[in-house]
Amino acid sequence: MAKGVMVLMLGIFLLTIASAAPCDLNVTLINQDPYPAVPGDYVKVVFQIDGVENPECGDVTFELVPQYPISLDPSQSTTVTIKSGTFTRDHSSFLMAPYKVRVDPEALDGDNVIEVRYTDVNTQDFQSKQFNLNVENVKADFEIYVKDYDATTNTLTFEILNIAKDNVEALAINIPKQDSITVKGANTNIVGDLDSNEYSTADFEAIPKEGQIKLILSYTDQINERRTLEKSVYFDPSYFQNRAGETKSTPWFTYSIILLIIVFVVWWFFFRKKKHSEHHELHHKH
Repeated sequence: MAKGVMVLMLGIFLLTIASAAPCDLNVTLINQDPYPAVPGDYVKVVFQIDGVENPECGDVTFELVPQYPISLDPSQSTTVTIKSGTFTRDHSSFLMAPYKVRVDPEALDGDNVIEVRYTDVNTQDFQSKQFNLNVENVKADFEIYVKDYDATTNTLTFEILNIAKDNVEALAINIPKQDSITVKGANTNIVGDLDSNEYSTADFEAIPKEGQIKLILSYTDQINERRTLEKSVYFDPSYFQNRAGETKSTPWFTYSIILLIIVFVVWWFFFRKKKHSEHHELHHKH
């Protein structure tokens, strides 16, 4: 009996020690989506705070510091607060803190430091911890020009150059409706994959006017994100008129003149030959 009481008292003592264990919070960054993050775009980050199951921590406050290279929308709070020790057997013994943040457009490629702060009832000041947010500018950019225009067939040819450091896939060029150009037929041309510093061409059947032509370019980047950007190219018809070596259709009037000249030459040849023959026969009779 005495032995059983001692075991019970020991168990209560150990439970008391366990429940009085000091608060020990541990924060980890468990997810970043997309990876890498893209400058100027949103990225989702999820932090996990372990140790909040201990009631000794009291009210736990966690904060993501909104400083370069990230910022939060005004509608999103930077702080998460929870009362520790409220977890049950069927729930996780940690706190998840998800954020959707915007990456600075000038963020550099590679690992960028972001900072979190957290505190519990026992600490006077916030503790801070830093994590790496991986960033890479996978957005493409292009230079585009009017390479050729054939007014006889209404064929307008664009030349497009990938000036970004990354390759792109499934590049497409679309000409939206606008006053400066009338497209006959399909207004979208699939260029396909285009490597960095490589170029390709796209033909449209269209009647352009002098001025700016707006184009919509769509492509898939290195993290399999479909992106679009707008470009503008100036069309000057004078560059494509009266070019040396240009094949032009010959008017029927010109053909008629040539034919008449040929008929006249042939007639004149046979007329002269006939006159010469008659003159020769007459001279022979005499």
